[in-house]
Parts: sequence; structure tokens; C-alpha cells
Amino acid sequence: MILVHGGAGTVAPDRHDRLRAGVRAAAAAGHAILAAGGYALDAVVASVRILEDDPEFNAGTGSALTRDGSVETEACVMDGTTHRIGAVAAVPDLANPIAVALAVLEAGEHVILAGPAALRFAAELGISPAPQGALITDRMRDRLAEAAAHEATASAPVDRSGGTVGAVARDRHGNLAAATSTGGIVYKRSGRVGDSPIPGAGTWADRTAAISATGDGEAILRVALSRGVAARVAAGMPLREAAIASLRELHEITGGSAGLIALDGSSRVFVQLSPTMPVAWVDASGGGDSIGDLIS
Repeated sequence: MILVHGGAGTVAPDRHDRLRAGVRAAAAAGHAILAAGGYALDAVVASVRILEDDPEFNAGTGSALTRDGSVETEACVMDGTTHRIGAVAAVPDLANPIAVALAVLEAGEHVILAGPAALRFAAELGISPAPQGALITDRMRDRLAEAAAHEATASAPVDRSGGTVGAVARDRHGNLAAATSTGGIVYKRSGRVGDSPIPGAGTWADRTAAISATGDGEAILRVALSRGVAARVAAGMPLREAAIASLRELHEITGGSAGLIALDGSSRVFVQLSPTMPVAWVDASGGGDSIGDLIS
């Protein structure tokens, strides 16, 4: 089974159909690997890569912009069976950070590479940064200008949420995996690292559960949201209750909010959505998609 999300950022109603189509395509790509007997790790990477290439989502092409108008992408992938992890953070102009995160995992020397050094590692793999400006969309230019205008006039805080994309999967061998990718928040300082590339915060997978989170990145980091869900499941709490308890804890401690997708070893699924978070899923009995609902 595979479950995909397209982030908890603000979404205009006229974008709903495009977002639903995007997460459906991503789920289908991951499921094709699972249906052929492939592994959960490869499935989540394939799904996330589809979303990175879709300019509707805040990952890869279409990423949120820093204060100086540049793109810095982040991603993480984790194999629940082996606890192998690969992540990249604050990497300039990288169209498919999930591919480089997977390479970090497979190399096994480090867990996280950050900034221009991650680009040098990517170059060793034959992966070049995108041409300057190629990942920038008009929608994100407009959102950056809006945020900058609010900052200059000291008016009410503007919505800086960017969104995130992610996938969790369980293969026929019983392996769980999770992957997350993002361009971060709008108008962030250059070098800011969010929750997505940090194991246990925005991304986690072990033999108990696989989780990909989205929302208030600083809040997710402060409570180690995804690891908290898995720890509760390991302690005997059902997945649905574990997710609810973890999200409630995040809000009580930080005042922030988040959404997540999660899958456990019995293929039970829980999705806690923000009001406009797109999701899609495919399993042996079929699939579906939704925006703004609670699925369990």
C-alpha cells in the first residue's frame, strides 16, 4: 500500500483539481513499483519525485522562495526495516532532492548533507543543479512579494506556509518506508532548515510505523512529531489514536498545527489532514484521493 500527501499549505479552491490529479499520479507511480514486487523504499521515492516535478507543489519545481528570492530544497527518505536514512537540507536549486537523499542513504557514510556541499555530492552522481530561476513559479514569486510587503509595512503576519510533499508505503515483504520533500516556508532566511529533512521530525519509518508530516515546521521539530507517533504505536497505542495524541501534544506545547500521513505494519492507515491537504492512496482493493477530510 502507498499513501501520498501534497502538503498543508494554503490552497485556493481553483487549484484543488490540479492538486488531486498530482497526488493521484504520484500514488500510481509508487504503487506500480509495489505491484511489481518492488520495495517500499523505492516506491516512496518514485512518488515524491513525481510531486517534485509538478509545479503545483512546494517541492523541487514550484518551491517556496527565500528572502533573497532563491530556492533551497530539502528532502529525507528512511527505510523502516534497516533504519537507514538519507537527507539533504538547504540545498540551492536542486530539482529532485529526494534522489540525492536516496543516494546519501545508499552511500551509508552520512545521514544528512546540507547546503552547497550537498550539491557537490550530487555532482559526483552526475546530478546538476537546475538553471538559475528554472524552479521558480509565478505563484511563488507573488507569495514572496506579498510576504515582503507585509514585512516592510509591519502589518498583520502573512501566511508563510509553503507545504510539503510526502509518501509512506508498505510492500509485500512487510517493509515500511517514508519520504518527504519541500521547498520550505515562504520568505525564509537562507540556510533555514525545516522539519522535513530531520529524522523523527517530518519523516520517520521503523518496523512499527512510517510517517510523513507537514505543517508548522518549527513546531514539528520541537516535539519530534513523526517519531512520537511511532513510539506511541510501539507502546501499544493504535495508529489512529497515536496520531491524534501526537498532533494534540504538538498544539498544546507549541501552539502550532500540522498534518500527517501514517501507515503501520498491519496496513492500517491514518490521515490527519489540514483543511486543504491533498492526499491519495492505492492498495490491493483500489484507491482514492481527498482534500480536507479525515481518513482512517
